[in-house]
Amino acid sequence: MGPKILPTTVVGSYPQPDWLVDRQVLGSRLPPRVRALEIWRVGPDFLEEAQDDATLVAIRDMERAGIDIITDGEIRRESYSNRFATALDGMDLDNPGVALDRTGHPNPVPRVVGPIRRTRPVEKRDVEFLRASTDLPIKATLPGPFTMSQQAQDDHYNDEEALAMALAGAVNEEVRDLFAAGADVVQLDEPYLQARAEKAARFAIPAINRALDGIDGTTVLHTCFGYAHIVHNRPKGYPFLEELAGTSAKQISMESAQQNVDLGVLKSLGDKQLIVGVIDLADNSAVEHVDTVVNRIKNALRFVDADRLIVAPDCGMKYLPRDRAYGKLRVMVEAADRVRSELS
Repeated sequence: MGPKILPTTVVGSYPQPDWLVDRQVLGSRLPPRVRALEIWRVGPDFLEEAQDDATLVAIRDMERAGIDIITDGEIRRESYSNRFATALDGMDLDNPGVALDRTGHPNPVPRVVGPIRRTRPVEKRDVEFLRASTDLPIKATLPGPFTMSQQAQDDHYNDEEALAMALAGAVNEEVRDLFAAGADVVQLDEPYLQARAEKAARFAIPAINRALDGIDGTTVLHTCFGYAHIVHNRPKGYPFLEELAGTSAKQISMESAQQNVDLGVLKSLGDKQLIVGVIDLADNSAVEHVDTVVNRIKNALRFVDADRLIVAPDCGMKYLPRDRAYGKLRVMVEAADRVRSELS
């Protein structure tokens, strides 16, 4: 039997339990770029154990929902990017800088005061724990070098391109370790490609390709317009998407459901496998009807062959209530099963 067509996956994050994080604090602020220990309800002596327990909850939810390629839900993270970025040498966390978020608001960020170096694996244990906890294919996620370069105050390189390339070297080292730890897929998250499209045009592709240089495993580049909980003004189309055909990532992941993106743009991405978002995360009050998701999948199939399409939510599910997140995953799996049966 050949590979399963229309496999389902998640983009990365899953809701953290209320007993682990203060979800009111989490949802009332911009995603943190420096550490934000005030989010955690559990003290440092027991935090890792509590995070392990909550990670198992996320894994079992994804398994019960029928997801084919799962993550650890990014349960151990205060945001998608700060767990990795704040672990790098050269970042001053005690005296943070300031950078504008993609919403245009100032946000405390790591201040680059020396050469960027990765002195240790950051997410290796996370992947080892995930690998030991499920028999399903697993995906690990990392912030991409371009996005991290936009989430820092550079007081050392004084050159955003040089900073991005230094970050790319650190990401490359981490990607190698994550595959060695058992990841089947490694994904780089690059939402700022869309928020800073002019800068992306100048140096994002070389930085991304440096981050993936020499990597043989299955790699994904995820791009989006940001969490729907945070970013409300969303364009209909991508200012920086066709260019991603020039990356060495084997898969491109994009959101489309939340603003009805014209999926004709998929034809410009060459022979990449495409992870297309078919679950709207902007509305957390209800779970879509399965027919709605079936139609979104069929719309994507107008522009990409079924053997190159992977089905996912638009973005991470961090800010949704857990019952809504699980319900949306179940509907997505049911919709993919229905379309798959019609194709066979």
